[in-house]
Amino acid sequence: MTDATASASAASQTTGGAFYRLVWKWHFLASLYVLPFMAMLAITGGIYLYKPQIEEVIYADRLNVEIGVERKPYEAQLAALADTTEITRIRSIKIEDVPGRSTLIEFDDANKIRTLAWINPYTAEVLTTQPRDETAMRILRKFHGELLLGDFGTKFVELAAHWAIVMFITGLYLWWPRGQRTLKKALTPPGGKGRSFWRETHLFTGILAAVLVVPIIISGLPWTDVWGGGLRTVQEQTGTTSKSLRFGGDVPNSTVSEGASIPVEQVFAVARAQGLSAPYETRPPRAAGAAFWVRSASINRAEQTELIVDQYTGAVLKRHDFADNPALARVVSQGISFHQGELYGWLNLAQNTFAAVLALVLSVSGFVAWWMRRPAGSLGVPAAPEASLGTGMIVLVIGLSILLPLVGASLIVALVLDWLIFRKLGWFQSQPAA
Repeated sequence: MTDATASASAASQTTGGAFYRLVWKWHFLASLYVLPFMAMLAITGGIYLYKPQIEEVIYADRLNVEIGVERKPYEAQLAALADTTEITRIRSIKIEDVPGRSTLIEFDDANKIRTLAWINPYTAEVLTTQPRDETAMRILRKFHGELLLGDFGTKFVELAAHWAIVMFITGLYLWWPRGQRTLKKALTPPGGKGRSFWRETHLFTGILAAVLVVPIIISGLPWTDVWGGGLRTVQEQTGTTSKSLRFGGDVPNSTVSEGASIPVEQVFAVARAQGLSAPYETRPPRAAGAAFWVRSASINRAEQTELIVDQYTGAVLKRHDFADNPALARVVSQGISFHQGELYGWLNLAQNTFAAVLALVLSVSGFVAWWMRRPAGSLGVPAAPEASLGTGMIVLVIGLSILLPLVGASLIVALVLDWLIFRKLGWFQSQPAA
């Protein structure tokens, strides 16, 4: 492209050419916001995929202990923890049921801060305690999802995710072979040098990323505030929410008794007898009439069975298997498993790793291609003649704004700002490019 202005003028002679330039302009403007977030999400998400392996290295001294002769009762382990720190609530006790692994206890400390404690099950020694949100992978996860800015930051990440889908749709249109660009050439790995190489790299990586990254983005939307909140509302209205026993709901109480509560060991024994897969996690009852909740903490969602166990008799009062959930709840849960690279073993992990690399390369190549194309001292917004949108495109824009509400909301805000401010200041206007 030697003369962008002439190209734009020629394109304006045909509806298709003008529309192509318009799509390119909006793809470019969306990318200004999306690409930095995409690079961040690719790096943090790609690292988080290997959470177990990373924690095994950095926390080896708290996860692994010397195998002893006999395990101490969990009540003794809890007592040892209580001797070292004030506990206001025991949230959970988790064991891997493997010799040489520590017991993980989550509790609220004196300041009601959620804290983790690793206990040597053979000696009841408290190996270390640490606020949950200060562990390395928890910090990484919070940065990935909310930029460490809480509910405020998560809106910016979700906005980027919404617009990333739009960016991929417009990018696919720009990649689609037309004119002298054949399908064979479009699918050929990038060659050449300079800006041509980076542009072809961006196009080639983009089509691969569209296949591998978009499903990851979509599977992560149920976690978000706006889109995920809307989905939860739909599920509540249609009765398709998860039937998990973890957070209350229709959970039976224990038999009223004057006897003592059964030991935690017996609760885990019940879980084994019921065929639950290790690791196990239990939540002790907080009142005389309450019961133990215990589940399989397997990464295989289909194995995550939950039990309600009478705290006095050890009887199973209720069982909930993953298959008992409504179909939509199962799909959402398995989508999260896919997002975390856990759904189908090493292949899912490798696929998501490759997708993270593609997303990072896509971001870098898009930035470099833009930097080499833009005129000095300007953004180099692609020249786009006025082009009328057909009925189909209007329906598509409205549909995307409904399915991705932050797209619609931000588009309205952008159009208002463009009309009131940006045009007067000359920002984001089409400019000739070399």
